[in-house]
Amino acid sequence: MSGIVLIVQGEPSARARLSRILATLGYADDEVVGVGDVAQAKDVAGRHKLGMVLADLRLPDGDGIELIGWLRSLDKSLPILVVSTSNVEARVLDAVRAGASGYLLKERDDQEIAMLLKTVAKGGAPIDPYVAPYILGLVNDSIGDRAASKPEISEELSGGLLSKRELAILTRVAGGMSNREIAEALNISQWTVDTHIRHIYGKLAVNSRTQAVQAARRLGLLF
Repeated sequence: MSGIVLIVQGEPSARARLSRILATLGYADDEVVGVGDVAQAKDVAGRHKLGMVLADLRLPDGDGIELIGWLRSLDKSLPILVVSTSNVEARVLDAVRAGASGYLLKERDDQEIAMLLKTVAKGGAPIDPYVAPYILGLVNDSIGDRAASKPEISEELSGGLLSKRELAILTRVAGGMSNREIAEALNISQWTVDTHIRHIYGKLAVNSRTQAVQAARRLGLLF
């Protein structure tokens, strides 16, 4: 991953903690920049190439979701992870729609956060297990409402673009699993997984695992 890691957290203690966790993963001090608000984040983004962003949703001078959308407009493939508290679940889907690549909870211990951050290096887009059911509930409600008024939408979302096998593989890619791990989980060969992923790239017009996950989420195929 090239570029600096930008930590955007209002509390100095949160910035310090994430910096320590990143250090355990091998990031040098000059590869990590911590800021406390939206204005500072935009300033850093304008002067440096970013490799990853860890942003809170509540910032002293603005909305983290607005910042996510702004960062996404600059770089379509930039990993942007929300690192926030568990009392903002209602905003999770808004963050994903704005361009967030994943969602981590501050309540997790350092080792758990480090493990989730590791999935980013493998092209994953981690969603904290605590908020995943909330997202799925919103998505299922949304799909049900749209399917009731326009039945063909449900079919489009479930398999009109990607096959069921491709969706199963891409879901595991989003969870940070490697091709070998996916092959073992689905009891198929790694060569078959590699082939399916190439087909997914072609269908979604992307060229990386992160881009595939982001494109699938924008299309409503993956949440």
